[in-house]
Amino acid sequence: MSPILKAKILEVCDKKIKEKGENVGVSFYAFFENKNKQPELLMEAATWWIQEHTLDHFEKAVKIKKMVESL
Repeated sequence: MSPILKAKILEVCDKKIKEKGENVGVSFYAFFENKNKQPELLMEAATWWIQEHTLDHFEKAVKIKKMVESL
C-alpha cells in the first residue's frame, strides 16, 4: 500500500471514529471525494479492499485502521 493511501485511510478512519464512535462503518469510497480526481489511488484502495482482503462493502473503521496500521 502506498504511503499516500495509508495516510489517507488512517486520517479518515480517525475522523469518522472521533465524530461517530467506534461502531462507525466505512467503505473504501469513504477515502475519496464524490468526484473521481484520483483514479489510481481509488483503484489501489479497491484492490486492497476487495481483492486482497475480500472485505464487505462496509466494515468498522476501527478494524480497517488496525489492518492498515499493521502494514
